[in-house]
Amino acid sequence: MTDISYREITNNGLWKNNAALVQLLGLCPLLAVTGSVVNALGLGLATMLVLTGSNIVVSLIRKRVSDAVKIPAFVMIIATFTTCTELLMQAFTYELYLILGIFIPLIVTNCAILGRAEAFACKNKVGAAALDGFMMGAGFGIVLLVIGAIREILGSGTLFDNMHLIFGPVAENWTLHLFGEGYGFLVAVLPPGAFLVAGMLIALKNIIDDRIELHRATKRAPVIKGAKRVRTTGTVT
Repeated sequence: MTDISYREITNNGLWKNNAALVQLLGLCPLLAVTGSVVNALGLGLATMLVLTGSNIVVSLIRKRVSDAVKIPAFVMIIATFTTCTELLMQAFTYELYLILGIFIPLIVTNCAILGRAEAFACKNKVGAAALDGFMMGAGFGIVLLVIGAIREILGSGTLFDNMHLIFGPVAENWTLHLFGEGYGFLVAVLPPGAFLVAGMLIALKNIIDDRIELHRATKRAPVIKGAKRVRTTGTVT
């Protein structure tokens, strides 16, 4: 087992090693189905379920699977959880399942899930692997939600539209109309809009990280009080 704390696992999943903003994995579904909050939430929950479940099972069998067959075994485990998630969505959120379409079964090919199985779950105990899967899935899902919210607001002027596809009739009145009728930027709901929003989020994260690092470096720098003697070395002409 690698020496890593639960706090570090949480920080890696949500921020430091975020699958979407840092590793840049799973970008195809992230950019394709984030036209609204409900789509982003549906795909985010499905991905988090598969990621958490596959990490747990991979951790359980980590000492019983040889290196020669571990990748095929991991793929089979991920495919099993993806199929279970797909069947659950067909049973309880069928309309949303139809909207998300091929991107639900394509969770099997999400590099973030296979990457966590190989890089972390197969080297750590079940508790750490489960937390890693959950936090990586949560970090990926949060990015999906933010992109979906921005694109929905800019593209149609609404927020939380069609949330009844997940939460049922109780959510039919959750739609917020932020702008008047006829509002909307077409580019926001098209793939170029997804690239622009994702790029701005990545840039924002980099700016925040740079400022945090600068603040830490400033705090680490020793402060020498009192008069200081300046010495000039080298040749002075």
